[in-house]
Amino acid sequence: MSIAPLAFESESVSFTDLSRNPKAVAARAAALGCLRVTHRDAPDMVLTTAIYAERAEENLTTASRLFLALLKQDDGAKSLLLALPEVFPWVRHLDAEEVREFTVELLEALSDAAELGAREAVHRAIVSWRATARINADPDQLREALRPLGDVDLGPVEVHE
Repeated sequence: MSIAPLAFESESVSFTDLSRNPKAVAARAAALGCLRVTHRDAPDMVLTTAIYAERAEENLTTASRLFLALLKQDDGAKSLLLALPEVFPWVRHLDAEEVREFTVELLEALSDAAELGAREAVHRAIVSWRATARINADPDQLREALRPLGDVDLGPVEVHE
């Protein structure tokens, strides 16, 4: 699931088109900034110009730094928490502490994506907290998740560092 449609989702060519006429496809990608290349037997790819990719990185870094700075200010943090349900309607199923934890984790993940190139961190934070909200929204699932395990031995736990 994507949060917002990406600019290149409406413009695409097939991998066959790329292999048959690479100059025309490259020219189209340059004109558009980026172009989705669909492939029947593999994940889609995106063909883009370096300047387009650099601007996307710059935008992510700027937004990430701005949100982190807002989080450090009382009014900014309050505004972010109030805006969260607009972006993620499912946060209504999280309690106040969980919403705060999600906000911090999301902003840290955005920072990791921007500063370290760790793109999966944002997706992982959203998917994990959405799953928590889904469990919270279903009384049966919540009851099961909160049920004590008792004397159940789940075996040894390996820690990988």
